[in-house]
Amino acid sequence: MSDLSNIEKRSFERLFRMGDGYVLDFSNRTFEEFILDSTGKSIYDSTYNRAGGSKANRLRAFWSIEPNFIVAKLLGDLLQYVAEPGVKSEHKQLYDTCRRAVQRLLLSAPVPEIEAITPNTAEKGFDTLAKSVREAIEKNEPESGIDRLHTFTVKYMRVLCQKHGIKTDKDKPHHSLVGEYVKRLKMDGYIESEMTERILKSSISTLEAFNRVRNDQSFAHDNTILNYNESILIFNNVASAIKFLQSIETDESETVVKNESESSWDEIPF
Repeated sequence: MSDLSNIEKRSFERLFRMGDGYVLDFSNRTFEEFILDSTGKSIYDSTYNRAGGSKANRLRAFWSIEPNFIVAKLLGDLLQYVAEPGVKSEHKQLYDTCRRAVQRLLLSAPVPEIEAITPNTAEKGFDTLAKSVREAIEKNEPESGIDRLHTFTVKYMRVLCQKHGIKTDKDKPHHSLVGEYVKRLKMDGYIESEMTERILKSSISTLEAFNRVRNDQSFAHDNTILNYNESILIFNNVASAIKFLQSIETDESETVVKNESESSWDEIPF
């Protein structure tokens, strides 16, 4: 269950206009679709059927039952929905209070950066793999997701390497791929500090150890499974590294688009 305080709950109830059993301007259908898209959960499941089953009561049940990460994901998406037409001035302070509550829940999650575990290619099955990795954290069972996290990481890095023209032969060790990728980032000027370079390079030896964990301490084989705390540590380090790489790749893409745009203007004959 989430640890939303009573004060925070009342703030969300006021902002979402839940007093009469409704939630914002959602119909039953759009409410169900929104929550399914946000969290993958069916709000009209009997699990959330409390005190008459109104939309407001189902949302109250949701944040009483689900863990911090899932509740924060949904509430954050609802805040974004509220903000799309613009937050009224009289609701600005209330909106900010709710936004801080979402941030607090995210920071208290066992793996705050778990949303970074998203595919970087549309290849069939990759999205399903990423969801299964995130679900291990949503269920607070990181031990059960170590093998899939390893598979996701290998796939993710191979896609990045292919994007940068680095050969990804099947027999090429994962840590070798990462090493070549870090060198390419340094060469292209996307790493500015020596400390960042060292942190990324240290991840190479970490990934070698990750292979052993996957083979000897995960559900990939008939193993004795790694304990909860060390599994959380692995998840946090991998998710944090991937989030940083996502920021680098985003910056690079924006630079390419900007340069192409400037180039097209240069070609205009006047």
